[in-house]
Amino acid sequence: MVVDGLTDETVDRLFHALADATRRDILRRCVRSGLSVSRLAEAYPMSFAAVQKHVTVLERAGLITKRRRGRERLVHTDPGAVDRARQALDELETAWRARVDRMSGLLADDPGPGPDPGPGPDPGAGPEAGSGDKETTEGQDR
Repeated sequence: MVVDGLTDETVDRLFHALADATRRDILRRCVRSGLSVSRLAEAYPMSFAAVQKHVTVLERAGLITKRRRGRERLVHTDPGAVDRARQALDELETAWRARVDRMSGLLADDPGPGPDPGPGPDPGAGPEAGSGDKETTEGQDR
């Protein structure tokens, strides 16, 4: 599926990055203002290297950008990338709703098996079914 010029690989990277709670939190923290990776690392019970790996995944997915300010590189959420993820989800929703509508139409056009005739003889039971059951079970105390 290609979403507005995004390849499957790009969409996969986007949703892989969004699948992790820490990465989603990093995105939320960096929406208002840029934060350095060192500053981000202070907020999590993990090593600086682990936070840096999360930032790298977000950067490869195009969800964040890094801008140099003096000696620091600040992490900023790219709102356009978040919009692309939303657009990918919207297109999936549209496709699935169209499929459900088509199935509903097919089911509405299908007359079905007809009215239920009610209980009848069990065709697989054979001629002896139901005969002599009392005789074979009477007298057996278990």
